[in-house]
Formats: sequence, C-alpha cells, structure tokens
Amino acid sequence: MLLISMPSGMEWIIIIFAILLLFGGKKIPELMKGLGKGIREFNEAKNNVSKELRDGMNEEPKQSEEQK
Repeated sequence: MLLISMPSGMEWIIIIFAILLLFGGKKIPELMKGLGKGIREFNEAKNNVSKELRDGMNEEPKQSEEQK
C-alpha cells in the first residue's frame, strides 16, 4: 500500500524542478546544510537520551538515611 503512494521517477523530476523554481539554485545548498545540521543535532540528542537512560538503569538504587 505504501509503495503505491510513493512518487515514481517522472514525479520526482517534477518535484525537484518545482523546488528549483521556488528556491533557486543558490538557496538549495543552504537549505540542505540546515537540514543536515538539524538531523545531526537530532541524532546527538537521541543518543544522549539513550545514554542517560542506560546509565540510569545501571545505577544502584540510593537508600535514604531512614532505611539504614
């Protein structure tokens, strides 16, 4: 079902042509650079959260002074 709704070869050419018309050749590298930076920051944040969760699960539970 998903493959049916995906654009085919000619549709991709039309999409790329429309993007070129809207943004121009000079803006596209800037857009791609910003997109790459955003993806990189997202992956770093995702990895940091995963690391914190793993570290938290491996931590020994702290006992309060009342329980000692």
